[in-house]
Amino acid sequence: MFVNVFSPKHPEDWLKRLAGLGVSLVLLSGCAATRPSVDLPEISTWEIRQEVLGTLSDWKFRGRIAVKTGTEGFNGKLNWTQTGSHFYATVSGPLGIGTVVIEGSHGAIVLTDKDGVKTALVDPENELYYRYGWTIPVASLRYWALGIPDPNSQAATAVDENGHLVSLEQGNWTVEISRYRENAGQQMPRILTASNPDTRVRMVIDKWLFFDR
Repeated sequence: MFVNVFSPKHPEDWLKRLAGLGVSLVLLSGCAATRPSVDLPEISTWEIRQEVLGTLSDWKFRGRIAVKTGTEGFNGKLNWTQTGSHFYATVSGPLGIGTVVIEGSHGAIVLTDKDGVKTALVDPENELYYRYGWTIPVASLRYWALGIPDPNSQAATAVDENGHLVSLEQGNWTVEISRYRENAGQQMPRILTASNPDTRVRMVIDKWLFFDR
């Protein structure tokens, strides 16, 4: 089910909310873009990794994404900016849909399509799948990309001798991180695959940037 932000019920509330969210994200991501990136502190164990990465509030990554659902799929680009509780993600490349923006704050997630039409997503994974035939794990991806489980639900994890997450099962997704690479002075996920019975999402993260608050 889709909930259009321009529904007749209190449309002015949604518009104000979206306008405020959009302005905040643009300003905050703009500030992050002008600041120099910083190195991460030493991460030597799995416990420290979860503590350090789980408290990061300002960071971004640039990468590539491949999504396969049944006989359908696409390759594209995925850029993600996290500023506090706000995230701003762009997915580009899927044939026929152009670049879409998925952004959110405090549980309110909004999709902006290639025509600039904004839609509030109540159930993001299912609604993306219904609309485009593919989906990504929007709620948990910010944590999985960092190589840690989403702290908001239970997860079964497998960790190697270096304290790096190798795989996890969370919700209806299985996540595997097959390669790490040094970024910001520490080993960060380079290749990540998330799959469920319907969808396989493969990400290659080309660049990490971290910022002081």
